[in-house]
Amino acid sequence: FSLTGKETLTHFPSLGPSTNSAQGKVHVKQCDLLKLSRKQKRLCRREPGLAETLRDAIRLGIMECQYQFRSERWNCSLEGRTSLLKRGFKETAFLYAVSSAALTHSLARACSAGRMERCTCDDSPDLENRKAWQWGVCGDNLKYSTKFLKKFLGQKRIGKDLRAKVDIHNTNVGIKAVKNGLKTTCKCHGVSGSCAVRTCWKQLSPFHEIGRLLKLRYDDAVKVFSTTNDAVGHSELAGPQRHSHSPKHPALPRSTDLVYVEDSPSFCRPSKYSLGTAGRTCSREGNCDSMCCGRGYNTQSRLVTFSCHCQVQWCCYVECQQCMQEEVVYSCKQ
Repeated sequence: FSLTGKETLTHFPSLGPSTNSAQGKVHVKQCDLLKLSRKQKRLCRREPGLAETLRDAIRLGIMECQYQFRSERWNCSLEGRTSLLKRGFKETAFLYAVSSAALTHSLARACSAGRMERCTCDDSPDLENRKAWQWGVCGDNLKYSTKFLKKFLGQKRIGKDLRAKVDIHNTNVGIKAVKNGLKTTCKCHGVSGSCAVRTCWKQLSPFHEIGRLLKLRYDDAVKVFSTTNDAVGHSELAGPQRHSHSPKHPALPRSTDLVYVEDSPSFCRPSKYSLGTAGRTCSREGNCDSMCCGRGYNTQSRLVTFSCHCQVQWCCYVECQQCMQEEVVYSCKQ
């Protein structure tokens, strides 16, 4: 299962007000529209609300990926995504991590928002769910989210080959990034602002923070290979030593490291992995030299119209003038 396939563009019908039977049929149809394995479709059909949550996660993961790579040669476009997922590049590692992070985040939020039938607020022992609902501070249920996700992705069957191990490792990096962003937030209630009653709940970090963390992990990704651990008798991932004074045997990647197995293409020219960078806009002082791959860039001036000198008029509308200004746009040459 990947949250980065073309099914992201599928439009789901709205549930709307209807009978439970009709809602059930719509839910099953939504599950069938998603690109899932047979086991995942069974789980989806048994979890009302899951199909909508999967769709939200797909959108969240793609938007964050494209935001983080907006100034890079590879801009996380949908073109070439299927071919990219078959390889072991750094970009593939990021896709697996951001997809699992988006699904973990969306599931936890869906539970606390009451959009899933089988889960509710965070059920930490020090919190009372009923009081949390009463005060409108329902905690994000990361515990249910991560447990369900591992079942949904089938992670109990650890892959034997190198690529399978790498994909599972990067998936777990995404889940861990969401876990690390979980915070306890408290609110005081009482007369004149006193803290006679304090309600606490678990709250996830905004997904932009998780995306930014995963982009840093991408920048420092570790190239790995498979090695045999004689002590336990099975293979494991290994990478280069981080310190020059360390012994000359391979080091295990950290649980927070994104890992990859093959060097990425340049993404400069059109290929089965991307459309290349020709025509992409860039910043002359920033990334034009890198993004345009030495081909140079075109400079174009254009007039942009925007609203200006706006004033609020009695009673209920805003009146603006139309202004124009010249804007210079830089784009990579063919």
